[in-house]
Amino acid sequence: MQALILAGGKGTRLRPYTVSLPKPLVPVGDRPIAEILIRQLREHGFREIVISIGHLAELVEAYFGDGRRWGLRVRYVREDKPLGTAGPLRLAQGLDRDFLVLNGDVLTDADFSGMMRAHKAKKAAATIGVSRREVKIDFGIIRMDGGSRFAEYVEKPSYEHHVSMGINVFNRRVRRHIRPGEALGIPDLVERVHHAGERVECHVHAGRWLDIGRIEDFQKAQDLFEKDGRKLLPPAP
Repeated sequence: MQALILAGGKGTRLRPYTVSLPKPLVPVGDRPIAEILIRQLREHGFREIVISIGHLAELVEAYFGDGRRWGLRVRYVREDKPLGTAGPLRLAQGLDRDFLVLNGDVLTDADFSGMMRAHKAKKAAATIGVSRREVKIDFGIIRMDGGSRFAEYVEKPSYEHHVSMGINVFNRRVRRHIRPGEALGIPDLVERVHHAGERVECHVHAGRWLDIGRIEDFQKAQDLFEKDGRKLLPPAP
């Protein structure tokens, strides 16, 4: 199986950490987040990793090399200009019929191989990994019943939503929805695929997931890895 790791962004939400380090090399515990992902992917049977690089690309290439250190093949797609999260899919060559795409800044115990199997079984063009998140409003909410008339007071409500994990599976044919050289985000690509009448599935993950591109989740990731690092980091080959 084959995976594409998106690692070309500047990581502006993680400054100052990303001034001198590309986001995939930002450490969680004593390991770069992208190394944790690569070791997890190998554990799930992936044998080729394509890394899309841009910001501080030379550091990413120097660290991961050709991948032999982890018992798989690593190759690179270089973004000469920012292409968003979907643009590199069009740029990458030699992709399998179905391939995994994930952001290079997620800490998770997701079942990558199970997600691939579900995608193929349902013959989907795209499968979105989703997680359930609770969003708490830290203010009292005032609802009005037309005009300025008070209707209800809700003190600091919480709402639950399914959110994108930044982990997706695509069939190679979705690349035709991306114009050559176009900067495009995966949400826009998924919308195009959906509106074209192709099948888009959601794969719900009930376990751990953190987007360390957010400072608050980056801090949570350190605590989680200190507590459960052995479960999140497979042994080296």
